[in-house]
Amino acid sequence: MASGKHLLGKAGGRHVFGTVKVGDKGQIVIPKEARVRFGIKPGDTLLVLGDDRHGLVVTRPDVIRDVAEQVLDGLDEPSE
Repeated sequence: MASGKHLLGKAGGRHVFGTVKVGDKGQIVIPKEARVRFGIKPGDTLLVLGDDRHGLVVTRPDVIRDVAEQVLDGLDEPSE
């Protein structure tokens, strides 16, 4: 897929990088444009989340850590 090309009218930081095939061992290759954009390098650890209705999300663990910290910080605030 050409650099900067967006399918389905996605804009504003949202991207469709194309499709991937699952290999015999259940592995996929993350498209190069996605790896470059998000700084994913060999040996990096990624977190895979799943939802029965919405499918899979592959993200860096620190993204979820930041969200979890926000949720936990909110627990410290007094309730009304």
